[in-house]
Amino acid sequence: MACPVQFLCRVLRNVGLVLLYYVFSIGITFYNKWLMKGFHYPLFMTLVHLVIIFCLSALTRRALQCRTGKPRVVLSWTDYLRKVAPTAFATALDIGLSNWSFLFITISLYTMTKSSAVLFILFFSLIFKLEEPNPFLILVVLLISGGLFMFTFKSTQFNLEGFIMVLLAAFIGGIRWTLTQVLMQKAELGLQNPIDTVYHLQPLMFLCLFPLFLFNEGLSLSTSEKLFREVELPPLLYSLFTLSIGGTLAFGLGFSEFLLVSRTSSLTLSIAGIFKEVCTLLLATSLMGDNMSLLNWLGFIVCLSGISLHVGIKTYYSKNKGPSLRQLHGKSPELELPLLKSGDKGEDSAADEDEEQEITLH
Repeated sequence: MACPVQFLCRVLRNVGLVLLYYVFSIGITFYNKWLMKGFHYPLFMTLVHLVIIFCLSALTRRALQCRTGKPRVVLSWTDYLRKVAPTAFATALDIGLSNWSFLFITISLYTMTKSSAVLFILFFSLIFKLEEPNPFLILVVLLISGGLFMFTFKSTQFNLEGFIMVLLAAFIGGIRWTLTQVLMQKAELGLQNPIDTVYHLQPLMFLCLFPLFLFNEGLSLSTSEKLFREVELPPLLYSLFTLSIGGTLAFGLGFSEFLLVSRTSSLTLSIAGIFKEVCTLLLATSLMGDNMSLLNWLGFIVCLSGISLHVGIKTYYSKNKGPSLRQLHGKSPELELPLLKSGDKGEDSAADEDEEQEITLH
């Protein structure tokens, strides 16, 4: 049995990692909404973020290589285009549509609708045989879809265009995370480390979004004084600085998730994600002025019940049937890394996960 000091250090470490994850995850959501109020070019913003994430992931790979002395994986062009491209295409559309929707909808509606991604992840996991069918999944689907209907029913701040965008993003997100799980679990590719996966995804994601950006925002942005026609240097530097903040937050989100999973467990991240949704809605109503009726709150509670049931089912089956493929559970407007372990965590981390699962089940 660990001594009280070791136990306290472990608790403080876990709390610190969860808080770090909250800062980046909630921060990127409010940052995107804040930026979209004055900068109406979400696709260009996303492209800038992708460039920053690629640069930071490249620097991280270099640091890991210097620390371990082992070269990082670099895929061949054949594997890159055939096996990474579908995941990159789905990820780019998910992120692009998510950021685009902030032009039209509130943070509360975005958060609630994006939570429905669990339904689509379940659907595609069953198709790709990454998830074992069980009768409880029907209840999960009913709770989440029913909660979403209650939340959007007679909403005073409902916007159909933005709702369709984020719902489509949630649907594509189901494809995205399923393909990402398949990609990371192919041992021959060597992309088990999320940093390597992120590094390989960014260039193709940029190429996928760039034509859409040119068609929708290219001419407007080139003639706008927000960036390219800015005549004074300080406003231009301020615009570039504000755009770079989002890319740093997006990379920090993925890295904080990876730290949380590797130091604790995917169960911890799943549970932390549920409470993160609550914190996001509370902040949205208090800071952003989002209006939520009693029916909206009840719908949110019903939806969270479905997500919690899903986490409980995954915990139960993984504990009673041994190791299995972990389903990915991504809900953020930016790159969220899969809930997969990268390598062995060691005896302490395994003990942590067993303890957490026992607490959750009992």
